[in-house]
Amino acid sequence: MYYLVFLELFKKRSEKLVKKNPELGGQIKKALNLLRHDPFYPSLRSHKVDTLLHGEANASWVNGDLRIIWEYDENEVRILNILNIGGHSGKGKVYK
Repeated sequence: MYYLVFLELFKKRSEKLVKKNPELGGQIKKALNLLRHDPFYPSLRSHKVDTLLHGEANASWVNGDLRIIWEYDENEVRILNILNIGGHSGKGKVYK
């Protein structure tokens, strides 16, 4: 099991997304729970990405266009830093 550390950017963006669309709350929680147990669980479709704000990181699928951006803690392998959340494309995209 992994310990998740949430950066402030993730917290703000996820709150804003859920406020606009409350259904996303459950989808985000489900994805975070899967990340906590296995960051490469098949339904997360986790993969390496080049992000706009964080350079190279990992992205995991929440739904059609929504991704959670994360990385392993440099000092602790069992800690995931949850960096950001946003779209694969469009106005809220988090990829380059």
